[in-house]
Amino acid sequence: MAGQHDVVRDRIEQELATPLSALGLDVEAVELTPAGKRRILRVAVDGDQGVTLDDVADATRAVSAVLDASDVMGEQPYTLEVTSRGVDRPLTLPRHWRRNADRLVKVTTTGGESFRGRVVGSGEDAVTLDVDGSPRELAYAEVATALVQVEFNRRASTDSADDDGED
Repeated sequence: MAGQHDVVRDRIEQELATPLSALGLDVEAVELTPAGKRRILRVAVDGDQGVTLDDVADATRAVSAVLDASDVMGEQPYTLEVTSRGVDRPLTLPRHWRRNADRLVKVTTTGGESFRGRVVGSGEDAVTLDVDGSPRELAYAEVATALVQVEFNRRASTDSADDDGED
């Protein structure tokens, strides 16, 4: 049954790629989960400029239209959830690194080394990280896992000098 599930998920992803691309979005993940007599279809999207609530609403309408016009979901009822990619998903593609420029990431290499660095540049084959003030280039092939680290109270360089962050 898992094989058929994968085929359905892959077909959904293929059918959604073009209409979501027209909205400037990429399909990041498609998850189909049984929930009693229904199924939950979760579609995670991302874009170069991030994803706003309006983007999610537009994507939801586009996904619904594609699924309504297709037989891919069959007759069994389902609930559709469209979300942004979220920071908890690993960086696995060059576009993920590009979209997370200036973010702090935790990397584990294929050699087992683990460190944190800030994304300062990325290309099709490698990323450059600022690790403790020194640039480090790392080929994507050397990355076993990479996750964005949530930073609280990080002052953006555009903050005004008189904003001390206190209420």
